[in-house]
Amino acid sequence: MIVLAGTIGAGKSSLTEMIANHLGSEAFYESVDNNEVLPLFYADPNKYAFLLQIYFLNKRFDSIKQALRNEDNVLDRSIYEDSLLFHLNADLGRATETEVKVYDELLENMLEELPYAAHKKHPDLLVHIKVSFETMLSRIEKRGRPYEQLDYDPTLYDYYKELNGRYDAWFDAYEESPKIQINGDLLNFVEDEKAAEEVLKLIDDKLAEIRQESPVA
Repeated sequence: MIVLAGTIGAGKSSLTEMIANHLGSEAFYESVDNNEVLPLFYADPNKYAFLLQIYFLNKRFDSIKQALRNEDNVLDRSIYEDSLLFHLNADLGRATETEVKVYDELLENMLEELPYAAHKKHPDLLVHIKVSFETMLSRIEKRGRPYEQLDYDPTLYDYYKELNGRYDAWFDAYEESPKIQINGDLLNFVEDEKAAEEVLKLIDDKLAEIRQESPVA
């Protein structure tokens, strides 16, 4: 199982599709376009931050259980990022201490249940797509979801900047599985076919390294 990580607009869904097609596997995508809570969050983040994160956590847990029933699946966001996103909202005053406590305990319990639900607690590889803040904003603008645009809410600029900036420390601290970081600015796999091929080769090489280090009995 491969999971992707990265900020909004990093290209997770695009790379998920590429990897799944490359491996001949199934792709699992974050629930966004049919997410009835997400527009509410952007309209009133102080009111809906906790509900949105619980929604995502529930959907993510279900996707992981489905993916782990078969081999070679790809998920376009890791459950380990959920804490980063929610704690950012909490730091911005959008969640109470009680909500943070409830959320952290729920996430811990869900992660502990994964081995029993699917006989495997951790992904085989985490792929983090690192992009600059400028690329992040450009991608958000291009995909055109109205509630994500700075014209809709200028305060999103600071939120997006802080979110993007926290990912480096998060990736450095991540120890749940083997990991690889892709420079999405240097290798624009979304628009450049050669860059896409190079990214897939980097992932293939990493998977080969992982298999060599942990051979199947």
